[in-house]
Amino acid sequence: MQLNLERPDYQYFLRGADGGSALVNERRMTASFIVAPEALVENWPVRDASALAPTDLEPLLALAPELLLLGTGARQVFPPAAALATCLQRGVGIEVMSNAAAARTYTVLAGEGRRVVAGFLFP
Repeated sequence: MQLNLERPDYQYFLRGADGGSALVNERRMTASFIVAPEALVENWPVRDASALAPTDLEPLLALAPELLLLGTGARQVFPPAAALATCLQRGVGIEVMSNAAAARTYTVLAGEGRRVVAGFLFP
């Protein structure tokens, strides 16, 4: 059997994430960041989902997603209702999940060619 490494046809792909780090392409990320198939925003200054302000979502929304994924660390932590409402008012879906689940979901959606943006939080 022949095995071939197949690279995605987009620039930034996630190899995995957990509560302490994520692997984007070949780079280990340990600070909060934003990723889209064609963009990487490092050092996103958000650390805690429970304190997420609507303005904290602006860098993600600026990338014009149809769906926003929010990885909140080792476990799922919902942000305040005002932050969620910001996405809904703009017609952008938002899903909140652990970093590991967000990485898996991002990989599937990006592979389908969807306009997905993911924010990953690390303390």
